[in-house]
Amino acid sequence: MTRKTRVRFAPSPTGPLHIGGVRTALYNYLYAKKRGGNFILRIEDTDSQRFVPGAEEYIIEALAWCGITPDEGVINGKIAEVPDERNPFAPYRQSQRREIYHSYALELIQKGFAYYAFDSSENLEAMRSEAESKGETFTYNYTVREHLDTSLKLSAPECEQRLQSGDQWVVRFKMPVDKIIKMRDLIRGDIEVNSSTLDDKVLWKAADRLPTYHLANVVDDKLMEISDVIRGEEWLPSLPLHYMLYEAFGWNDIRPNFAHLSLLLKPDGKGKLSKRDGERLGFPVFPMEWRNDRGEISKGYREEGYYPEAFINLLAFLGWNPGTEQELFSLEELTESFSLERVVKSGAKFNPEKAKWFNQEYLRKKSTDELVREFLPLLESKGVKRDIDYVTSAVEMIRERASFVNEFWGLCDYLFCAPQSYDMKVKEKFWREDTPAILNDLIKELACADPFTKEAIEVLLPSLIKERGWQMGAVMNTLRLLLVGESKGASVADIMSLIGKEESISRLERGLSTI
Repeated sequence: MTRKTRVRFAPSPTGPLHIGGVRTALYNYLYAKKRGGNFILRIEDTDSQRFVPGAEEYIIEALAWCGITPDEGVINGKIAEVPDERNPFAPYRQSQRREIYHSYALELIQKGFAYYAFDSSENLEAMRSEAESKGETFTYNYTVREHLDTSLKLSAPECEQRLQSGDQWVVRFKMPVDKIIKMRDLIRGDIEVNSSTLDDKVLWKAADRLPTYHLANVVDDKLMEISDVIRGEEWLPSLPLHYMLYEAFGWNDIRPNFAHLSLLLKPDGKGKLSKRDGERLGFPVFPMEWRNDRGEISKGYREEGYYPEAFINLLAFLGWNPGTEQELFSLEELTESFSLERVVKSGAKFNPEKAKWFNQEYLRKKSTDELVREFLPLLESKGVKRDIDYVTSAVEMIRERASFVNEFWGLCDYLFCAPQSYDMKVKEKFWREDTPAILNDLIKELACADPFTKEAIEVLLPSLIKERGWQMGAVMNTLRLLLVGESKGASVADIMSLIGKEESISRLERGLSTI
């Protein structure tokens, strides 16, 4: 019988969620939704030493901003802790499930698939150092486990005494010797590994009474009826152990399908994309802004002005393509088109300019009224008050040149405020000895212009310049300098018609007297 599709995104609350993690969540979500299945959020906080306050809340808020809504695991913006109809497998925070894992660790010991290890961290470090001094690598595996302080070597009474006398012990998986582990990955195909090349991983720690990722995720995936595990390729080396755990528990018939996603790479393709790359190259690597305990702020796509739809569209294309020329996809369209068959095995290079392109395309799809509503709070923060019709006209002029609404002010500030200074390089390039006289003539003509519309000004200025034998480039660029303060902006006719006759003449007169 075909199982219902159930996938999980299981981040660790060790800091802000990297965009690679958001992509993993997105692919899980799309995979589940296309199959009519469930997308589950589970917090894997078994590494108590790396836990960061606020990280769990950040993860939930980031997914909400992206529109990636869990079917299970979250209730009222928090991780579900008590089972109910929607969250039947709560709690979804692993630290609240610790006793569950302990019983499964004991089961493995009783079946002979795991053992107690009492080695101190100091002894393990000494063994690693000794191996390194010989040019070797210390591996905790079948070659050493029966010679160290383990339940495989100690007598039952000695072992029991050790268990009762302290908490510096762990449970390790007993990896079989010389077994070919055959695995299947939905993206990478068939994989084989000889078990003798693997170490005996820690599954459970007495010190904090918590499991490691390996035991916890296998147990939770079984108990939560997960059908498919879609995760980053950094977990691919752990796949043989996870296969062996399913076999040891006798769960091969319900083992989920596995798919390991390629890394997100630096823009030059040389290595994994990191926070440091974003800081160095000036783009975010987190969905939202993050402030650490030292008060240091890391930029986020939300605060930088990206639309969540653009951000999601961008992430979808980092490792997947639809096989068509279409690039802009709504979340619903992505759900319809997504398949793991079109996810690539190789790493995906992050292109910050393409990220801006996506946002610009989504900005262009919005109505001017929507953009005006988004722009108004920025105008208010500048102390600028104008009627809606004026702001609408200003936005219409510059919307095609912007990638973000937060760029609007820099593109059209001159439409709301007269220039306070002038670019002297522009003056040096276009100012002539007769420029003041020409400008005074133009001011007189503009004062008589009626109507003072864009169309009328577009006829008036060229005809005057041609009739009087003036240089078109010099005159028009000088007009722009006095109206704007620099060589930027909409057409001179657009600017004048919007700010009006009185303001246009005032700026020209002020510029003449100032320059």
